[in-house]
Amino acid sequence: MPLTHEEFAGLTHLGSGKVREMFAVGDDAVLMVASDRISAFDVVLPTEIPDKGAVLTGLSLWWFDQLADLVPSHVISTNVDEYPDELAPYAEQLRGRSMLCRRLTMVPIECVARGYLTGSGLKDYQRTGEVSGHALPDGLVDGSRLPATIYTPSTKAPVGEHDENISRAQAASRVGPQVAADLEKLTLAIFERAVGVAAERGIIVADTKLEFGHDTDGVLRLGDEVLTPDSSRFWPADAWKPGSSQPSYDKQFVRDYLASTGWNRTAPGPQLPPEVVEATRARYVEAYERLTGTSFADYVATT
Repeated sequence: MPLTHEEFAGLTHLGSGKVREMFAVGDDAVLMVASDRISAFDVVLPTEIPDKGAVLTGLSLWWFDQLADLVPSHVISTNVDEYPDELAPYAEQLRGRSMLCRRLTMVPIECVARGYLTGSGLKDYQRTGEVSGHALPDGLVDGSRLPATIYTPSTKAPVGEHDENISRAQAASRVGPQVAADLEKLTLAIFERAVGVAAERGIIVADTKLEFGHDTDGVLRLGDEVLTPDSSRFWPADAWKPGSSQPSYDKQFVRDYLASTGWNRTAPGPQLPPEVVEATRARYVEAYERLTGTSFADYVATT
C-alpha cells in the first residue's frame, strides 16, 4: 500500500515532496516521513521501491552523525516511542522511516558538489564547456574525474518541474552574499568528508545535493536528507570507467531503464517492471550496508 498523507488524517499536513510527507508537530517541529516513492527526471513514478524510505532515513541519520562536527542537522529525534503523544496512533507507519525535526526556513537553492562529470553537469559542459560558471578542460567525457571539486548550485523547483543549474553569482543574488559563501564552504566540506569516508568502503561519491535552512535562532542547519542514493551518485570504485554511464548504487539504474523506453520525461511516468524494482531495491540496500558497515535488516529490526 503506497504511503500517502491520507494515512495521517489526524495530523496537520504541511506538504508533499517527491518522496517525503511533512506534518506540523506543535509550533516548532516538523515530522518528516519518507515514502517508498521514487522520482526520475523530476517526475514521481507510479511504481514504488520496497523499503526505500527506510534506507533513505537510516542512511541520512548515519551521515548526520558523521558530519555533526561540520554542521548541525535538523533532527530532534527518530525514536518513535519518544515522539509526542499526538503521533502515537501512527507509530508503526512511522517506525524506521520518520524523523522529528526542527522547523527550518529553508534556503531557496539546492547546494550541489561535483567531483565527477555526469548528469546535468555533463549536458551543460557539452553545450558550453562550463558547469555553473566553472570553465572545465576540453576532452572530458561522461564519468570523468574533475580537476577539483566544484560547487554548482541549482534552483529548487516544485514537484514535477525541473531544477536548473545556476552560477554562484546567481545563487548569491537569491540568498545574499554571506549566506551564499557559507553554503558553498559547508557543501564542499561535507562533500570532501563524504568522499573520504566512502573511498574507504570502495565507493566513489560522484556528486551530491544538499539542502540547508535556518532555525528559529538563525542557526544554519543541514536539512532534508543527506548523502543518500536519491540525493547522490554512488559508484563502485573498482568498476569506474569514464566514457559511459557508470554502474551505480543510486537511481541511475532507473534512469537508464527509463531512457531505454523512449519516455519523454513528462508525467505520468511509466510503470517499472518487477526486475527493475528488485534490482533497484538491492542497490539501495547495498549502498546502506557498504557505507554504514551494518546490516539493513538490523536497522529495520531495531527501529
